Amino acid sequence: MKSTLLLAVATAAALTLNAAPPTYKVISKIKVGGAGSWDYAYIDSTNHRLYVSHGNQTEVIDTSNDKVVGTIPDTNGVHGIAIADDLGKGFTSDGRDNAVTVFDTKTNKVLGAKIKTGTNPDSIIYEPVSHRVFTFNGRSSDSTAIDAKTGDVITASIPLGGKPEFVQADGKGHLYVNIEDKNEIVEIDAKNALVSRRYSIAPCDSPSGLAISTKLILTSVCDNKMAIVSDPAAGKVLAQPAIGSNPDGVAFDDGYWFSANGGSGNISMIGETSPGKYETVATITTVPGARTIAADQKAHKLYLPAAEYGPPAPPKDGKKAATKGPVLPDSFQIIVVGR
Repeated sequence: MKSTLLLAVATAAALTLNAAPPTYKVISKIKVGGAGSWDYAYIDSTNHRLYVSHGNQTEVIDTSNDKVVGTIPDTNGVHGIAIADDLGKGFTSDGRDNAVTVFDTKTNKVLGAKIKTGTNPDSIIYEPVSHRVFTFNGRSSDSTAIDAKTGDVITASIPLGGKPEFVQADGKGHLYVNIEDKNEIVEIDAKNALVSRRYSIAPCDSPSGLAISTKLILTSVCDNKMAIVSDPAAGKVLAQPAIGSNPDGVAFDDGYWFSANGGSGNISMIGETSPGKYETVATITTVPGARTIAADQKAHKLYLPAAEYGPPAPPKDGKKAATKGPVLPDSFQIIVVGR
């Protein structure tokens, strides 16, 4: 009986890995308007909210009807957004202010004064085990740990040994962050607010986006048109599938990673095609410049901030022609990709 059951489980797992990947495509576009600068997007699936960094403000979109329902102002040079659903609070990393803005997720109203961080906070995350918010500060190459309940700074500077980029949490008290200029991943012990280990993800060059799977496998996207799939528990690179150019973000949904390739104007879809083997299984056309991404893992939709571009200027002094022109006024939008 036991051997029969094990065989059935193994067969089901093999069938799942070998199944054809679902087909994703652009299904709609959400008009936002305004200036054409942006960075991270964040999905709160439980409350049907999409948060998008947009220059000096943060847009709030209701994903049940794809309407802009709020704006959090004065988030100067905002990069990332973190949501603590259990506390009803949101947090933005305001790069130009070297600070965090705290807001109420029900009203979108700012709560209290800004919290100071290291220099140019970029990615930001709420770690649910410790109930702490961590910013990853690009110019000071460190992380700031904040008590999400009180807003008190617990540790002003956790040295990271290099420039941090995207961060992910494993839900067990650990954070993982790409170190862009060292081609490494650093693990942080959230409770003790310190670096607990680091490992190389060579041959990746300049890792930016990072996403974690339900099996706690990480995928980093790199400037040299590759993604690095790694096992953080073993500190080991598992695969290096090819992706498009100029990726900045990557998201995980329903067994697959999705690399947003701004230069190629597409998404590279990466899956586990056989046990321990990870490959690019599909390419999804989006638009040029759509380089960051958020995944709604309940609705199986992907959201990519983007804008429309005018014609490129003619090349000068023998230089290579630009691939796209300036952002057109009032063209900022969110590209929605789904099944």
